[in-house]
Amino acid sequence: MITGFEKIVENRIKQAQKKGAFEHLPGSGQPLSWENDHFVSEELRLAYKILKNADCLPPEIELKREIRVTEDLLSGMTETAEKYRTLKKLNYLIMKLNSMRNTSVIFDLPQKYAVKLVERFGVPSLKGKKDR
Repeated sequence: MITGFEKIVENRIKQAQKKGAFEHLPGSGQPLSWENDHFVSEELRLAYKILKNADCLPPEIELKREIRVTEDLLSGMTETAEKYRTLKKLNYLIMKLNSMRNTSVIFDLPQKYAVKLVERFGVPSLKGKKDR
C-alpha cells in the first residue's frame, strides 16, 4: 500500500517526466558504468568480476531476455497453431519469472492471452472464445 508521502513523490516524478525534466541528462541512453565496485563487499568482488567477464546473468535477467525474444517471435508469426504454441510458452515463461521473484503481486508481469492476440492478428476462427 502506498503511503501519502510515497504518493506525493510518485506524482511529482510523473509531473517531471511529463515536462521532460529527465530528458537530456548526462549519460542518458548510455549503459551504467559499474567499474566502481565499492558497493560490493570485498569477498564478492572477484566472483562478480568473473561472472561479469563470462557474460553470466542472473536467472531472472535471462528469463526476461527469453520473454522479450519470444514476444518478438510471436509478433512475426502468421500460422495460428504456431502462434498458440508460442503463446503458451510465453505465458509459461512469464509465470516462471513471476514465481521466482520475492516481491508483491503488483509487480508481476501480466500473462498474454490468446483472444487478445488472435483478435489483434485477425484470425476469425478463434474470435469470440474466452480466456480461461
